[in-house]
Amino acid sequence: MPQSVPSFTELLDGARHSAVHLEMRDTYGVATEADPYKEWLRTGAADTDPDSAYWRPWTELIRRTVARGVAVRRARIVSEPVSDYVRYEHAGTVVNVAAGEQVRWLPRRAASDIALPGNDFWLIDGSLIRWNHFTGDGASVPGEISEDAQAARLCAEAFECVWARAIPHEDYKIH
Repeated sequence: MPQSVPSFTELLDGARHSAVHLEMRDTYGVATEADPYKEWLRTGAADTDPDSAYWRPWTELIRRTVARGVAVRRARIVSEPVSDYVRYEHAGTVVNVAAGEQVRWLPRRAASDIALPGNDFWLIDGSLIRWNHFTGDGASVPGEISEDAQAARLCAEAFECVWARAIPHEDYKIH
C-alpha cells in the first residue's frame, strides 16, 4: 500500500542528521518557478534575496534544519553546455547556499560510470526516500515515499559518488 507523501517541511523537520537531494534533469517545468524563470529569460535577473517572498519559505526551512545540526546537501548532474534552465538554476543557487545548503555540480560526462536511480530524490537520514517525479517536459507530478533499504542504499551510494566528483557551487563555472 503506497504511503502518503509528506511535505518538504515535514520531511526536513523530521530529519535527524542528513538530507541529500540529487537532481539529474537539464530542464524542469515546475509551476511555482514558471514566472520567475520567464522573467529571468526576459531580463537575465534572478531573485537572489533569501528573504524575498518567493524564497523565504524555503530559506527559513533550510536555516531551521541546518541549525538543528542536519547537513543539507544538493548535487546536480548537468549536461554541458548547460540548458537555459540550468543557467537560471545556477544564478539562484546563491540563495540555497546562503540558507545553509551545500551545493555541488557534476558535468554529466563525469557521471557515466555511476549507478544512478531512475529519478531525482531526497534521501533523509539515509533511509527515507522521497522520489521526485516529472513529466517529459519537466512538470512536477506527485512524488512517492519509500523506505526500501536496497533503494535507499542505491540512493546513498549514488549521491556520495556524485558528491565526491562534483564541483562546489562557488567553483562551478557555467559552460
